[in-house]
Amino acid sequence: MAMDSMAASIGVSVPVLRFLLCFAATVPLSFICRFLPRGLPKHLYSAAVGVVLSYLSFGVSSNLHFLVPMFLGYASMLLFRPRCGILTFFLGFGYLIGCHVYYMSGDAWKEGGIDATGALMVLTLKVISCAVNYNDGLLKEEGLREAQKKFRLVKLPSLLEYIGYCLCCGSHFAGPVYEMKDYLDWAEEKGIWSPEAKGLSPSPYGATIRALLQAGFCMAMYLNLVPHFPLSKFTDPTYHEWCFWKKLSYQYMSGFTARWKYYFIWSISEASIIISGLGFSGWTDSSPPKPRWDRAKNVDIIGVEFAKSAVTIPAVWNIQVSTWLRHYVYERLIQHGKKPGFFQLLATQTVSAVWHGLYPGYIIFFVQSALMIAGSRVIYRWQQAVPPTMALAKNVLVIMNFAYTLLVLNYSCVGFMVLSLNETLASYGSVYYVGTIIPVVTILLGKVIKPARPARSKAQKEQ
Repeated sequence: MAMDSMAASIGVSVPVLRFLLCFAATVPLSFICRFLPRGLPKHLYSAAVGVVLSYLSFGVSSNLHFLVPMFLGYASMLLFRPRCGILTFFLGFGYLIGCHVYYMSGDAWKEGGIDATGALMVLTLKVISCAVNYNDGLLKEEGLREAQKKFRLVKLPSLLEYIGYCLCCGSHFAGPVYEMKDYLDWAEEKGIWSPEAKGLSPSPYGATIRALLQAGFCMAMYLNLVPHFPLSKFTDPTYHEWCFWKKLSYQYMSGFTARWKYYFIWSISEASIIISGLGFSGWTDSSPPKPRWDRAKNVDIIGVEFAKSAVTIPAVWNIQVSTWLRHYVYERLIQHGKKPGFFQLLATQTVSAVWHGLYPGYIIFFVQSALMIAGSRVIYRWQQAVPPTMALAKNVLVIMNFAYTLLVLNYSCVGFMVLSLNETLASYGSVYYVGTIIPVVTILLGKVIKPARPARSKAQKEQ
């Protein structure tokens, strides 16, 4: 009864409240990690807390679901090392897609419900990256990219290390995604976590408090805005009676409102990873040096809302998943000696769409985002080609890229929110598909208007 009344008082379902309580508990539970001895106790605690929180959040079935990709990944590494990366990629994604189809989680999330599929999405990425890096451990360093050299695993992690990495203190709930190599160094107090490293011990408290205050502000913004901009409005006949500009403004405000929910979730997960110490990523070069917590960061709110170019969006939104997609999809599709093109971008966005679920809205959104980024690159090339003496023209193109990003991003994200094909096409059509036409026209213009490459200095050429 207490859970029912508490859930009703804040306007959420009991399952969502249960998840939020467990999710918030990841912060104090991660704090305890700071006082545990390195090695076995840390791995055991990380795994046990992850299992218990999963059970309390979603029930027994969640842990059974989580076991499947974890087992498939570890078995692939144990039995088929030369092919464990590609095997785990397809097996992990295959199982995730099956769960997406069976549970149709997007409908539940859209209506304010919740299930374990969201956590399974994060877990799938962690399992795949571990297997791929173990596969890379067989390769010679000469032909590897920097990320491959940094994260390759020569030795198979123990089963306890693997489970601790996958479920570390509930970090699989909402991320961030991190690497097995970083987890092992943190748990064993090696590398940047070594007591001897720079002779300093980074204090996480200031960064944790900032993340928690940010989470509170984001939740307040979401709760204040969501009653005024419900998604149900897109199917309301009165919406289609509005003028073009009012409908376009509503699309912007709907996307703006929805983003605060993600900002809240990622701010809590950021606080949890920071307070554990795992989020530490080194020291700044300032004097005195300050700790950096980039590994915990999943979003740059200012960077998203005031993005000058769509190209920067993956670097500021769902940052760790974007990094994962770059390392394990985008870069691995680039043929040796060739430059990446639209194919690599579209393939990466398609993988991202499938990872989210097989709803038409997801697929359309990520195809749209590929067009959006490609169009933004064209505007940026034009901007770079303008000589320094034409400052006004350069500023006009900067403003144009900002307006382009603002328009196309918020138009596109309606599909991500409403999910169904009919609602997505209806909302796009209500503004005459302006957010699709503009990127396509921009890309085509880029084929015609090809500015000369800006002259590079001698120093740049040497680099």
